[in-house]
Amino acid sequence: MKLLRFRHAGAVDSGVLLGGRVIPFGEVNARRGTALPRELPALIQGGDLTPLRDLRGLEGVPLADVTPLLPYESPPKIWCIGLNYHSHAVDINAVQPEEPGSFMKPSSCLFQPGGDIVLPPPEVSSDVDAEGELGVVIGRRCRFVPAEHVREVIFGYTKTLDLTALDVLARNTRYLTRAKSIDTFLSFGPVIVTAGEVQDVGSLRVTTMHNGQVWSSDFVRHMRHAPDELVRFHSDYFTLEPGDLISTGCPKGARIKAGDRVAADIEGIGRLEANVRQGSREPLY
Repeated sequence: MKLLRFRHAGAVDSGVLLGGRVIPFGEVNARRGTALPRELPALIQGGDLTPLRDLRGLEGVPLADVTPLLPYESPPKIWCIGLNYHSHAVDINAVQPEEPGSFMKPSSCLFQPGGDIVLPPPEVSSDVDAEGELGVVIGRRCRFVPAEHVREVIFGYTKTLDLTALDVLARNTRYLTRAKSIDTFLSFGPVIVTAGEVQDVGSLRVTTMHNGQVWSSDFVRHMRHAPDELVRFHSDYFTLEPGDLISTGCPKGARIKAGDRVAADIEGIGRLEANVRQGSREPLY
């Protein structure tokens, strides 16, 4: 099923996307006498999806009448993977790492789906790219997960937009975290598709759109390290928790400037869009 968090009539709720309508959890609770949590983290962390499997007779609201939001505001951990597609490595004349080249991003860099990417002042960075990626949402607390049991700990899949200050990174690769963590340099959602709905993850096509045109596109099966392997690998090093997000890499990023529009598009999971505008140096203290 497709889950999302949204604002409607001044209130925030979560719900199921069915075609062009959203069935709010609040309506399910009121009509069916259930006690579904209104925020997705509680559902991800062991909530019962059974009441959501048969929504016949529920009216819902048109998708066009709601404002999609981040599925949740503060993922416990956000891990991203670099150079995971062979095509990306070839494009920038780089050697793919034998093991996943992972790095973390803080939740402070998140922006709302459909919102604005705010470019930093030029003295901070003047060369930024955006990458559409497949995101994996962890559903269970786990460590040292055997390969054959990885699917049991994945709650679902989503889309991410991951941004990089290329000029900062070019000065020194040790600046990777800083280059990746500027405000509004990541979004995910708005939809999370539960894992059971995706029978063949490798067949998903991940596309980055730039001003309405396809900038890059490739299949998940062409990743060097598949999503299942990324989960297994990282669980060897630290405990994964419900709501952790792993963004699995991009075929090729698109350089962006103020006035652009970019999107991550994945067949069967949907689209995550953003506008690009120039920010200014406004002190906050």
